[in-house]
Amino acid sequence: MPEAGNKKQVFSGVQPTGKLHLGNYIGALSQWVENQTRYDNIFCIVDLHALTIAEAVRPALLREKTREVAALYLACGVDPEKSIVFVQSHIPAHAELTWILNCVTTVGWIERMTQYKSKAAQVESVSTGLLDYPVLQAADILLYRTDLVPVGEDQKQHIELTADIAHRFNRLFGEAFVIPQPLLRAEGARIMGFDDPMTKMSKSRGEIQKGHAIGLLDSADTIREVILGAVTDSSMETHFDHASPAVRNLLTIYEVLSGRTRLEIEAHFEGKGYNYLKREVADVVINRLAPIRNRYLEINRDRAYLECILQRGAERAWTIAESTLRHVQELVGIGPWASRKTDCPPGNIGR
Repeated sequence: MPEAGNKKQVFSGVQPTGKLHLGNYIGALSQWVENQTRYDNIFCIVDLHALTIAEAVRPALLREKTREVAALYLACGVDPEKSIVFVQSHIPAHAELTWILNCVTTVGWIERMTQYKSKAAQVESVSTGLLDYPVLQAADILLYRTDLVPVGEDQKQHIELTADIAHRFNRLFGEAFVIPQPLLRAEGARIMGFDDPMTKMSKSRGEIQKGHAIGLLDSADTIREVILGAVTDSSMETHFDHASPAVRNLLTIYEVLSGRTRLEIEAHFEGKGYNYLKREVADVVINRLAPIRNRYLEINRDRAYLECILQRGAERAWTIAESTLRHVQELVGIGPWASRKTDCPPGNIGR
């Protein structure tokens, strides 16, 4: 269990919106699986974060997407015997700690977040939840005494903010939080869209825009169609250091999924053209995702099994989260002291 031993604690999560895609797998899920024996892991489905744009929330779909993401965690190889898997909203401590952290977090800190600025520009009215998203994310991480957070390059700023919040709380009230660090993948941390090599592959965009992303549940025919239609250029360059962003994206995907070295890959594709490159990339993607899709379908047929995994995960997560929250409450002078059992005699209190 993560609360025992000397391994570093890892926490990460995925929002149950859009469709999980190849970029999520390469940049996050595959890394989680690879590190299961190296670290103590807690993996969360962060459904509270999905509420930040209320107009887009569809309750039935959110519940279904939450189950889908949980099943995909397991299908990708996350082992519930080695890692804790649970749904964020099943642990009220996430919301409780967020309020306490709000009170030590300056508005200026969160207004500077680049992802907030980007998302705010896409809506007519900005909710408090959207602004406060990074503080909830900090609570997610700090509740579990997290040492390392597997993230892409675009999420490093959030981990830096979390560290700032933890430092400020510790300075004001006493030592409560471990200071987390980002855990980045050396290659493939940032997979770009097949239709636009300057834009990171997106869950929301991938759900509505054909040719942008490959979903983890896409068929082999769909995967091949998307990759064969990927943007390239006219140079025919297949060396990593000289290739265009679009071609480098294809080469990176092949590198991560094939396990071959860059020198081997460059020699393999030398002079063979982009159609050959695309076909080879399609093959390695199909071969990697087919077992995941099959395992997902198997898990999804047994809803009771999935619910059991999530319930057990929530129970294990709550043990850690409650301990952290109670310590924080004691430090700031709040908490359920009035509900503790006492020997007070009955009487007319207040009269």
